[in-house]
Amino acid sequence: MPPRHLLAPKHWLTWAGIGLFGILAWLPWQARRGLGKWLGNGIYRRNRKRRTVVLSNLRLCFPTLSDAQHEQMVQAHLQEYASALLDYSVLFFRSRRWLYQRTQIIGREHIDQAIAAGQNVILMLGHSVWLEFAPAAIGEHYRAYGSYKPFHNPVADWLIARSRLQDVEFVVTREEGMMKLVRALEPGRLMFFLPDEDHGSKHSVFAPFFGVPKATLTTPARLAKLGKAVALPVMAFFNQQQGGYDIVIDAALTDYPSKDEEENAERLNTGLQTLIEQHPEQYMWVLKFFRTRPTDEADVY
Repeated sequence: MPPRHLLAPKHWLTWAGIGLFGILAWLPWQARRGLGKWLGNGIYRRNRKRRTVVLSNLRLCFPTLSDAQHEQMVQAHLQEYASALLDYSVLFFRSRRWLYQRTQIIGREHIDQAIAAGQNVILMLGHSVWLEFAPAAIGEHYRAYGSYKPFHNPVADWLIARSRLQDVEFVVTREEGMMKLVRALEPGRLMFFLPDEDHGSKHSVFAPFFGVPKATLTTPARLAKLGKAVALPVMAFFNQQQGGYDIVIDAALTDYPSKDEEENAERLNTGLQTLIEQHPEQYMWVLKFFRTRPTDEADVY
């Protein structure tokens, strides 16, 4: 049950919306998928601001595509984005036993090999639109923890935290700092870290991402160094043939971390890009990945 203060009348409208959202979890996946595509098409037609961000990202990262191909990819991405939002209902309202039957981990041997060698492991989880399914799938087999950014809506924040804590031992807010993450590392306990957002220039260096200079966090390399950990790129995708969720884990980044921050950032970006290229329309292009620009370069959004 939620805390009593979340049951106050001012939250009733939110709870009503959550109740309607919960119904989606019991629909066949094909029905949710069809509804997600319809909703994504609506976003494509009506939300010019979001469409423009996606299009700007795709023009930078896939410059050889034609205008028509860019538009097709924008529409496909927004369909994935909306479908993922609807499918989050199963994370909140279906049992984990039900969910485990619909997830598969590809590349699990990379985790097992690191644990067998007594190594600490950081899972560098990229921002696919399906990213929330990665901790759910991996939490079935491993002890794990991670960081999170609280949501402004307290009801939504409680619901999401409740879902995440079914899959991990604990979560740490960003405000609690990096050392709490590092101290919890041990062989057999995995850290999730989301390394690919643009958080500005203060803790970042520019490194190529799809051939474009991107402000890339230096924090992941510092975590790996302090925690004496290997870094495994991870991405979550929707499997359109089976109606389930594929969690893809790649081999550990080589020579990571090194003493060169730019090299570390480039290796991280390359590792994530390799996975993104498997299903590029499922990456979260609605985010402003290139908000921070090198000196004298114009804003792309």
